Amino acid sequence: MVKWTEFELATIPEIFSNIDKDVVGPAALSRCLIVYPWTQRYFGGFGNLYNAAAITSNPKVAAHGKVVLSGPERALKDMDNIKQIYADLSVLHSEKLQVDPDNFNLLADCLTIVIAGQLGTDFTPEVQAAFQKFVSVVVAALRKQYH
Repeated sequence: MVKWTEFELATIPEIFSNIDKDVVGPAALSRCLIVYPWTQRYFGGFGNLYNAAAITSNPKVAAHGKVVLSGPERALKDMDNIKQIYADLSVLHSEKLQVDPDNFNLLADCLTIVIAGQLGTDFTPEVQAAFQKFVSVVVAALRKQYH
């Protein structure tokens, strides 16, 4: 079980309350698909993903980016029970979708970059440390079924 400090318990929800969720989710997923093009193989039904412009303007990428961002928001509601919150998603991604679990780390890195860009100077090293701890716990929960 993860032990959260008072600073982390206050800071992590604050991060999510200070970002534009309609921008961050799509931007993070788009960045992941552009920077790590091999991740596109899971999105064959999304249509044209041939270049950065096509990816960033793709409505299916944008919609799925919002869905992806809703996952961490669910975890915020019960930060002491993140593994249970992600249990079904872990099974889905492992058994049905067969997503390479390393992709969770790639997407988490892209999410961190996009959030840092949105928060600017408010994304201090201390805030980043709290956020990185949170996304590490989320990624570990998503990878649980793979072990």
